[in-house]
This record gives sequence, C-alpha cells and structure tokens, in this order.
Amino acid sequence: MQKKNIALIFGGISSEREVSLNSGKQVYEALDKEKYTVLTYDPRSDIPRLVADAERIDCALIILHGPYGEDGTVQGLLDLLDIPYQGAGVLGSAVAMNKLLSKQLYEIAGLTVAPYAVVRRGESVDGDTLIDRLGLPLVVKPVETGSSVGMTIVRRAADLPEAVDKALEFGSTAMLEAYIEGREITCGVLGNEAVEALPLIEIIPGKDHEFFDYAAKYEAGASQEICPAHLDEKLTRKAQSCAITAHKALHCQGYSRTDMILRDGEYHVLETNTIPGMTATSLFPQSASAAGMTFGQLLDRLIELGIRARRRKTTRG
Repeated sequence: MQKKNIALIFGGISSEREVSLNSGKQVYEALDKEKYTVLTYDPRSDIPRLVADAERIDCALIILHGPYGEDGTVQGLLDLLDIPYQGAGVLGSAVAMNKLLSKQLYEIAGLTVAPYAVVRRGESVDGDTLIDRLGLPLVVKPVETGSSVGMTIVRRAADLPEAVDKALEFGSTAMLEAYIEGREITCGVLGNEAVEALPLIEIIPGKDHEFFDYAAKYEAGASQEICPAHLDEKLTRKAQSCAITAHKALHCQGYSRTDMILRDGEYHVLETNTIPGMTATSLFPQSASAAGMTFGQLLDRLIELGIRARRRKTTRG
C-alpha cells in the first residue's frame, strides 16, 4: 500500500498557538507512519512551503485553534490548492467561529440558547440596561475566540466595564450572555452526510476554577471529565440530537463538538467547535475512545472523511 502524504498544519498566529502546538505534536506521534508520510507546516512561517508542496499532498490535518486557522482562512487556502482536509469548509468554519451568528442559527434551528446581547468596540456600555435584561451573574466573552480566551463571569455590576474591555482586546465585538447554572455537557459528532453522535462527556471544573476556563481546559487534573456522562437514555439522546442539529445548522462537515448546559431537563447550547482539541486526552478523542476508536483510528477516519468530502465537492476537471 502506497503511503499518503499528510500535511499536518499546526501552530499559527492566534492567541491559542500553544494549544495548537501541543495538539499538533501529539497528532504527529499518533499518526501511523506505516500509512502516512507526515509533512509539518506552521502557518506563521511555512505557507510558501505548503503552497510549493501542494501537488504532492493527499490530505491535510488542520490542528489550529482560533482566528487564522479555525475561521475558514486556512480552509480557503487549501481549497485553492485543491488539498483535501478534515472538518468544516470555509462557510462552516467562519460561521461556527462567530458566536453571534452561531446563536442566531441555533435559534432558527429550534435550539435553546441563553439570552444574550452584544457590545461593539467604540459603543458606550449601558450596564444598568444590560443587567436588567440579562440579570446577574452574566458571561462576557469575545465573539470570535475559542478556549474561553477573554471570558469573564460578572457577578457585580461594577465589574461589567472591565469584563467588556477584556473581551474587546480579542476582537471588535463582545457578547454578553445570561449565566445558566447547570451541568456542562459536550457532545462530539462524526461523519459527512450521515453523521453520528459520540458518547457524551460531563465536565466538572475543579474547585479552583469558576468555570471551564483556559486553565481548567489544559492544566492536568484541573477538571473532572466523565465519559460517558452519567445521564439517562432520554437526556443522552436529547443532547446528541442537539449536537447533530447544531452541526447541521452551522454547515459543519466531518466532525464537530458542541458544548451545552443542562438545567431542569433543558439543554442550552453554548457553542460548536469545528476543530476540537486533539491531544490524546482531549474531549473529542475521549468520546471517540468510549465509542471504540483509538486516537490513531480517529485520525484515520478524519483523513478518510476529508478525502471523500473533497471528491464530492470539487468542480475541477
């Protein structure tokens, strides 16, 4: 069997660079070198080399997080180069990266979301009106980042301006959401036209973390992750249905992971990740493991799905 040339793209220039570097190194180690010749590229410095190598690349694995990687920019470049890749295309990547547009599409699809408002850079913040509308506590975060970067839970009205300023350091728009207290559940989805939901994970941040923030996500032992989540069949199926609906509503492809809060039997959808964390112990690989797939087998499946998706959508002769 002839080896496939795989472009492993990781690093990048977003605030989540270190997470991407860690994920990329673990993906490199997990890829079967009997099946693949792995070529590595860091978009911060290696775009010219990627372009030069395009004709010999069979598929790319994009292991980037945040802007300039998870938002459709790299996906568009790979489309121009006719390189297949795993996961969402330009449209799905851009839509899912924008928390405001995602919420609007969730609502159209019939999913429940927390009440929300937006503040744009340069606008005055009417804290009293916002708090009257959303209540306290409320969550403030940038519209276009991942890994909870720039996010704050505001419990006092006096802390709102500082939280908005912090969020606006990472983009031109901040989102404010009513805080929904409940159980945090995440669900992975895998497949192209026919998608399947993977086993659920419940996330319980450690006592030193107010929510599942950057440190709680990436520091060993900072959070408890229960997979499969201890939920009855009805609530399990309902969460999986929400994840599939969110995946389709945002025009995702290949795989995604949707985070939600369970309160009083109702799921409030938070966001959908089109390139979930991909270390061996990250949430999506944990779900895949519970479904019977090793980390290496999951990567094989993502490569296969990426190649198949490209064959279906290409318009080239």
